[in-house]
Amino acid sequence: MAAVTSPETSPQPRVYFQTVASGSTEEPEIPVRKQGRVTVKYDRKELRKRLNLEEWIIDQLTALYNCEEEAIPELEIDVDELLDMPSDDDRGARVKDLLVDCYKPTEDFVSDLLDKIRGMQKLTTPQKK
Repeated sequence: MAAVTSPETSPQPRVYFQTVASGSTEEPEIPVRKQGRVTVKYDRKELRKRLNLEEWIIDQLTALYNCEEEAIPELEIDVDELLDMPSDDDRGARVKDLLVDCYKPTEDFVSDLLDKIRGMQKLTTPQKK
């Protein structure tokens, strides 16, 4: 039996062969994959900042909409899109547009979000050499 890794998980496809003797009750060994490939492509600190920010956003939206995470209205706050905008005023207006259905005051959330993304880097896919 052969297992091929997809191009998304590895820069080059790899094939692993697993042999199982007939009548054997042993489980076939699964090849062990090294972890950390993502951190080679991206800065680990930026990934951690982004993850923390996304968790904070979910917590804040849960409180703003007074519901569980699964019940938050379908909305996507794209941090990279916000980082591409020229000013905090534009970023704030964009976030307020996204939160138009929220009945609670959103000014504190928008202000805190803008403070948190200030100085962050946009996560772009690195170019292959």
